[in-house]
Amino acid sequence: MNIVKRTVKKIGLIGLLIPAFSTSTALACTSIALKADDGAVVYGRTMEWGAFDLNSRVAIVPRGHEFTAHTPDGKAGLKWKARYGAVALDALEKDYLTDGMNEKGLVVGVLYHPGFAEYQEYEPDSADRSVGPLELANYVLTMFSTVDAVSKGLEDIRVVPIPEPALGNIAAPIHLSVIEPSGKAIVVEYLKGELTIFDNPLRVLTNSPAFDWHMTNLRNYINLSAVSLPTKQLENLDFSPIGAGSGFLSMPGDFTPPSRFVRATAFTQTARNTSDGDETIYEVFRIMDNFNLPLGAAEGPDADPELLKGMRSSTIWTTAADSKNLKYYYHTQNNRKVRMVDLNKIDFSDNEDGIRHLVLDKNKAQEIENITPAS
Repeated sequence: MNIVKRTVKKIGLIGLLIPAFSTSTALACTSIALKADDGAVVYGRTMEWGAFDLNSRVAIVPRGHEFTAHTPDGKAGLKWKARYGAVALDALEKDYLTDGMNEKGLVVGVLYHPGFAEYQEYEPDSADRSVGPLELANYVLTMFSTVDAVSKGLEDIRVVPIPEPALGNIAAPIHLSVIEPSGKAIVVEYLKGELTIFDNPLRVLTNSPAFDWHMTNLRNYINLSAVSLPTKQLENLDFSPIGAGSGFLSMPGDFTPPSRFVRATAFTQTARNTSDGDETIYEVFRIMDNFNLPLGAAEGPDADPELLKGMRSSTIWTTAADSKNLKYYYHTQNNRKVRMVDLNKIDFSDNEDGIRHLVLDKNKAQEIENITPAS
C-alpha cells in the first residue's frame, strides 16, 4: 500500500500507542469517497453526535458573503468575502459549516478529533489572520477550489483555540477531509500546535488518533478481501467456509475510530463499479448505512439523558456529494428519504439576503408509502 504523507511544518513522530482521550461525546463520524467510471467523485459521511441534537440546517452561502472570524480576546479575526458559493449543513443554529460542497465541486467534511487536535497559539498581533476551529470549514469551502490551493492557503492563516459554550467551553477538536472533483484528497489536522496536511489517496477518514496512525494500522488488515476463502484440506477432510463473507474474517466490528477506518477502507476498496455519479450515490449510501449508530452506542457515560430526549439515533444525518454533477444529498435520523440540493440551479450571485437557511426535516417523521391493495 503506497502511503503518502505531506506536512506543512515538521512534527514529531506519533507513537503507536493511543493516548487516552475524552469519550463524553460521540466520536463516530465516518467519511469516504468513491469514483465512478465516468470520473465522477462522490463523497459520503455520517454525523454522529450522541450528546445532543446539533440542530443542523441546510445553509446556502452566496458569493461575496462577508465573514468575520472570532478570536479568544474578542478582537475581530480574519475577514474575507466568499469567492465561491456553497451548500452545507451547519450546527448549533450558527453559521458553523460542518459539511458541504462549493460551486466548484470542492467538498469539505468536519470530523471530531479529540485528544489530538491542538491549535496554533493565539497571537494578538495576528488577530486579523486568525480563525476558530469551527470557522475553518467556512473559510476553506468559500475560498478554494482545489486541494493544492487549500494546502497553500492555510499557511497564511492561524487556527486558534476559541471556546464554544455549547461544547462545554472547549475549543472544538476537529480535523477536515477535503476532496476536489478530480478525486485528489487531503486531511487537514492541527497536531502539537502545527498545521499538518496529509495526502489521502484512499479518501477515508474517521476520528482520533492522527491520520498517519490510521494508515499505519491498516497494515494489520491487508489480508481482508471481498473474495471468500478457499476450501482447505486437513487430514483428507475438506473444510470450506461457513457462508459467504469469509474474506472479511478478522475485520473489526466495533464503533471505535480505528475499527471504522479499517471497515470504511475495506468497503470502499471492494465497492462495485458504478457508471456515473447518479449510480454511485446508491453505493455511497449503501456503504454509509454500515456506520449508522444506535442511540446509546456513542454518547458516553457523561451524556445528559435529558438532552437525548427526542433523538432516534446517534447518527444525526448522513450526506453525499456528487462533485462532478454538483448535487448535494442527505437523509436524517428522523426521515431516511433522500433529499437533494442541485447547486447548478442556485444563483450564488444573489447575496442580498446573506446566508439562506432551510430546515433539514419539514416533518420529523419517516415518510412511508402505504401500498396495501384496496379490497
